[in-house]
Amino acid sequence: MSDQANNPALTQGVTMPDLLIEGLNRYNDRPCLFMGDDEILTYADMRAMVSRLMQALASLGLGKGTRAAILSGNRPEVLANTAAMSISGFVGTPLHPLGSLDDHAYVLEDAEIDVLIFDPALFSEVAAALKERVPGIKHFIGFGPNEIGEDYLALADKFEPKPLVKADITPDDLGSINYTGGTTGKPKGVMSTHRGTACMAMIQAAEWEFPEELRMLMATPLSHAASAFFVPVLQKGGAFYVLPGFSADLFFDWVEKYKITATMLVPVMLYFLLDSPRATTADMSSMGTIFYGASPMSPARLQEGIEKWGQIFYQFFGQSEAPMVLTNLAKKDHDLSKPERLASCGRPAPWIHLELLDDNNEPVAQGEPGEICVRGPLVMKGYKDLPEQTAEAFAGGWLHTGDIGRFDEEGFLYIVDRKKDMIVTGGFNVFPKEVEDVLSGHEAVAQVAVVGVPDDRWGEAVKAVVVAKPGVETSDALAEELAAFVKQAKGSVQAPKSVDFVQSLPMTPVGKPDKKALKVQYWGDAKRGVQ
Repeated sequence: MSDQANNPALTQGVTMPDLLIEGLNRYNDRPCLFMGDDEILTYADMRAMVSRLMQALASLGLGKGTRAAILSGNRPEVLANTAAMSISGFVGTPLHPLGSLDDHAYVLEDAEIDVLIFDPALFSEVAAALKERVPGIKHFIGFGPNEIGEDYLALADKFEPKPLVKADITPDDLGSINYTGGTTGKPKGVMSTHRGTACMAMIQAAEWEFPEELRMLMATPLSHAASAFFVPVLQKGGAFYVLPGFSADLFFDWVEKYKITATMLVPVMLYFLLDSPRATTADMSSMGTIFYGASPMSPARLQEGIEKWGQIFYQFFGQSEAPMVLTNLAKKDHDLSKPERLASCGRPAPWIHLELLDDNNEPVAQGEPGEICVRGPLVMKGYKDLPEQTAEAFAGGWLHTGDIGRFDEEGFLYIVDRKKDMIVTGGFNVFPKEVEDVLSGHEAVAQVAVVGVPDDRWGEAVKAVVVAKPGVETSDALAEELAAFVKQAKGSVQAPKSVDFVQSLPMTPVGKPDKKALKVQYWGDAKRGVQ
């Protein structure tokens, strides 16, 4: 056998940088990024911007292995910089625009960030404070003039566009470190490889139902969820339409004006849209697919959406450690003749291994709940500098997601709840999501989160924290009615012992109900602490 036959490059798969270059090269004059009538970038414009940014970074001595974080609002340079960093072989870490200074400082130090790329129009003061807090950062690079570092855009303008060529990147190389919100302690740095992100993009291309004519409305930060849609949109020859901010009126205005065909929303955004007076009057006829995920969606509210806008919903499920494409609930499976299926997160993607395991890492019996565990190229490399937590997550040769699920007889997966969110009350196990699903079906409830709170008699008691729908009068009588509503549906053990009404639920930066913040309010210094 020849030496060439043993060459690893011979059978090496593609990486995310390969897919970005191929996608950006596909078209020239077709629109790629739309941020308003006066701000439209074609594929050629985006390609040229990526090339100039890559050359600017290289002129500062930055390249493969550089660890860079980005803190910015939504602007065209964010997507271009995402591509420039990936193709150059950087290890990227996004900072959420709504995160606190303490959160940012922790991530920058833990990820050993070399470079902070920031939006001086919004984050000059934050960047200056981080320069004082995190002395390990060597470069501060702003999207425009700033007082603490380089002007990224002025530097990029010195260069002429060149063909895009990736660094010497292999599928096993580290591509990003993303930080989990975490239900306990400090966030963990999830180390993802180029193999994993390429696998995600290929599953999206194979499984996800994108409209043929793709105008993708993004209402989330471009540095986060939108970047996961970058390659699929490029591959479809689509364009991003990026909202300057999120409100129900702005969303419906853009859908109507630009004939939007797809969007991605987290459930809390969908709830705001459904509760808007325009939910029934806006012209949504152009919308082909509403992708949703990141946190569980209330089945009752999902049914409401289907009744209003049609069978256009598509659910994805994953987590930072194995992102976005573990299971998919197709549009045809959002079937109102089978309302129970609206509580499902779909069937596992055929490109990964997924099993429900017990505490001994053995498969559970058919129909029984077990922890959702996965294997495949999508899985992270591990948690940064956390060998014990990594070993725990990989116990038995599987990635343990921490989610408890069960399969029905047709192979649809139902997430019962997070393993650590389970409430133990009087010796009985209660999964909050099951209670939330019941309460969200009540006509008075817009949003709800269920948590366990300390109780001298039961150890923990079930508490429901409820946001009422507009116009609903909250009262003790309504609280009793909601508790009885759950008791009738699920029995007395699951029925809330108390109901609190609030104006809004605390949210994590990525739009999930922040149960950790809720629990702090009720547990205080109790011995069990906050999980």
